[in-house]
Amino acid sequence: MTDDESREHVLPGSDDELSTADVRGYDFRGEFDFQDLMSSYETTGFQATQLAEAVDIAERMQEDDATVYLTFTSNIISSGLREAVAYLVREGYVDVLITTSGSLTEDVIKTEKPFKMGEWDADESTLRDRGINRLGNIFVPSDRYVWLEEYLYDFFEDFFAEEKVRTPTAFARELGETLDDEDSVLKQAADNDVPVYCPALTDAEVGNFLYYYRQGYDSAVGIEILDDYDSLIEDGLLADTTGLIAVGGGVPKHHAIMTNLFRGGADYVVYISTGMEGDGSLSGAPPNEAVSWGKIKERRTNYTQIEAEATLVFPLLVASAFT
Repeated sequence: MTDDESREHVLPGSDDELSTADVRGYDFRGEFDFQDLMSSYETTGFQATQLAEAVDIAERMQEDDATVYLTFTSNIISSGLREAVAYLVREGYVDVLITTSGSLTEDVIKTEKPFKMGEWDADESTLRDRGINRLGNIFVPSDRYVWLEEYLYDFFEDFFAEEKVRTPTAFARELGETLDDEDSVLKQAADNDVPVYCPALTDAEVGNFLYYYRQGYDSAVGIEILDDYDSLIEDGLLADTTGLIAVGGGVPKHHAIMTNLFRGGADYVVYISTGMEGDGSLSGAPPNEAVSWGKIKERRTNYTQIEAEATLVFPLLVASAFT
């Protein structure tokens, strides 16, 4: 083998000149500008570029006057992202919320009793003895749930007084009407007529307390989910354009894309996810998989996924696309 031949293996030549943008990050010289920083994400690479794509798609949702679905799991409300979600509802940027029961539980608690910063590396047995529950590096004392049970029992009595079987959206709306906290997602949703869908309403302390209430006070009460499913599908069918921002996975994410299937798929989609595609789960499934099911429309530039933890990137998306 000659030197020229070995060189071709190490340094293969190419006559092709790429027409794409140069990779270049933010220039921190001079006065700092947030929007310039966010614009630089487009050519930064990796997940920064995915975030830049998400900002562009979120802005196009608004330009097309899309009906915007925001879906999120309960850990979003556990964290300081609760205020960002309340802001989006209060300012009219989202039209539909789909979430889990833990979101309702924790939103109500936070109206009166804050969660506290903790640590990841805690002694779990000691926490248990002290009556402290751990959510990552967030601590939630058990007295919060004692207070919640008393609050909900008073609410249940009024909520089921005239109708024994109610829907999760009615539950969320009427519960929100009882709250007096501007950072409450449920209050903002009730005040601004934004429906809160919670198809797994029993899967948190709210469900536990509903169980206790039915066992101890009124065996006739119940929660009907199919009426909400009808409404979600029918409202989607009436929408000219739909946009979806899914923060996390699970039931909320799938509820949004599944009901958009009936209208031929969502028009714009942004996922923020740490889910792993390799296990075949819905939480880890990227948007192009939903295209194969007809749950998202195929237009190449109408969907993206940011593979990152939500507390890091969701505030940047909100700040850049919704302020």
